[in-house]
Order: sequence, then structure tokens, then C-alpha cells
Amino acid sequence: MKRIIFATSNPNKLREIRQIFDDPEVEILSLKEAGIHADIVEDGTTFEENACIKAGAVSRLTGELVLADDSGLEVDYLDRAPGVYSARFMGEETPYSVKNQFIIDQLRDAEGEKRSARFVCAIAAAFPDGRTLVTRGTIEGRIAYEPAGMNGFGYDPIVFVPEFGMTTGEMEPEQKNAISHRGKALRQMRELLKKAQ
Repeated sequence: MKRIIFATSNPNKLREIRQIFDDPEVEILSLKEAGIHADIVEDGTTFEENACIKAGAVSRLTGELVLADDSGLEVDYLDRAPGVYSARFMGEETPYSVKNQFIIDQLRDAEGEKRSARFVCAIAAAFPDGRTLVTRGTIEGRIAYEPAGMNGFGYDPIVFVPEFGMTTGEMEPEQKNAISHRGKALRQMRELLKKAQ
């Protein structure tokens, strides 16, 4: 069985990644499961840069193949904020219920297309020999008028996807993973890794 370290400590994200990757031949470990304690400064200006920083740092530490993602929410009305600062937006300890309501409040005068937003995910693979692969996935939507749905995590309850008539927080995991930013980026990465091995 192949082993891949995924540079995350977020259990929700790891569960989603394992569901999407869906390969019994590959063991995906979190940083904690791999026994890695690394304080990595994500100071990139793009999702791709941050994903590469994380994957590269852990790969150099372990000498193994490492995947890392950086993902977030871009709200056009807010000049694409929170963007790469999505996790740190309003402080890392601030509950997402507060962050979500703040964003909704900021868009109280925005209607229709002005509420456009997207989830973005960049995934980087860092190999022990120094090679790096990067993929990117997005899902377009609009900021909902109120939070809806208990599935997912983070900003899921406020991103309404018009063609499905619901937020990503209302989608069942299989449905969300099939169309999500992380699902798209991870499936691309899975194909690239098959060719790169």
C-alpha cells in the first residue's frame, strides 16, 4: 500500500479527502497520524503558493510524498476576500457561524449576480526529489441570504449553488464531493500522481 502524508490537522478536511481520493491502495495520513509537528508559516499570496509551501516543508522534513491544499472562499463583492485568509479571517478562533453572518451582513445591499462567490482549492504534491505538481479546482456560487445546512464545515452553509438550489452545507457528502473545489482539484491530482509514479 502506498502512503501519502496530507499536510493537514483538520479532521473534517481529512475525512473529505479520503472520501474523494477513494483508493484502497493508498493510505492517507494526517500530520498527527504521521507523527509530524511542524509550525509552517503560510505567507504565500495565492492558494497555489501556500499549498506548495506546506507540501514542500513537510516533504523535506519526512523525505516522503506529501500533499497539501490551500482553499478558501472568494466573495466578489468584497474584492475576493477572505481569499487566502479564509481560515484566519476575523481570527482563527472565531467560530464560522460568526464569520458567515459577518459576510452575509456585508452583502445586505447586494442582489443577484453581485452576490457571486466561489470556493477555490489548490493542491500541491511535493516529491522527495524536489518535484512539485499543482492542481486547482473551483465551484461557483452565490452568498446565501441566510446560512442553511448542517453538512460540510466552514463557509459551506452560506455558499448557494444555483444549479442545485441549495448551499454546499445542505448537500450530502457524495453530492458535494462530486462537484466541490476540493473534489475537482484532488481528482486531477490523483490522475497526475498515477502518471508521475
